[in-house]
Amino acid sequence: MQEATSSRVEARLAELDLTLPAVAKPVAAYLPAITTGNYVYTSGQLPLINGKLSALGKVGAEVSAEDAKAMAQTCALNALAAIKAEIGDLDRIKRIVKVVGFVSSDPSFTGQPGVINGASEFFGNVLGEAGVHARSAVGVAVLPLDAPVEVEVIAEFE
Repeated sequence: MQEATSSRVEARLAELDLTLPAVAKPVAAYLPAITTGNYVYTSGQLPLINGKLSALGKVGAEVSAEDAKAMAQTCALNALAAIKAEIGDLDRIKRIVKVVGFVSSDPSFTGQPGVINGASEFFGNVLGEAGVHARSAVGVAVLPLDAPVEVEVIAEFE
């Protein structure tokens, strides 16, 4: 039985035809998110859907930039699930402070910012002004499980 949507943020997700997933299980020795003071720090979130990656490999080679951008949105959705598990109600988010996106990149690929826009635009669409954040988009040689994208988030909450 599906739990009723109890928050403004989750209602907005429903409007966008998105459902908050279960928190992704860590693939190593870490927590999905941790709270200190009024901040939640998520671990790097992979674009897992039901525990699986929809594509593997490097962006600009095996994975298109467009597909990777969609995966960055999935990472951001998974980050919201981890944040909810920490603070209980996504309406408590005051602001997404920082997003760091990692893109497993073919050596010739330089479009990392466009890929991570998938996460940034998602936070803006879901949270409005509270979703606007500082950000880094970094190209890397490889990511865990050969994922094309990984996103971590720092959120301030009330």
